[in-house]
Amino acid sequence: MMTIINYIKNSYEELKNNVSWTPRAELQNLVLIVLVFSLLFSVAIWGADTILSRVVKIYLNIING
Repeated sequence: MMTIINYIKNSYEELKNNVSWTPRAELQNLVLIVLVFSLLFSVAIWGADTILSRVVKIYLNIING
């Protein structure tokens, strides 16, 4: 059990002292960029899905008469 506690303590110390974290302002900018691109890609996928479903519907109507 002590090895688990030591592992957690060592992990915490390493995160606290050795990891370089992104500054808060830069992190906010990066999050905003990710959100904007996620929104753009979701709109693009929605558009492609809408167009392709209409094309398939037209094709099926032509085949079935």
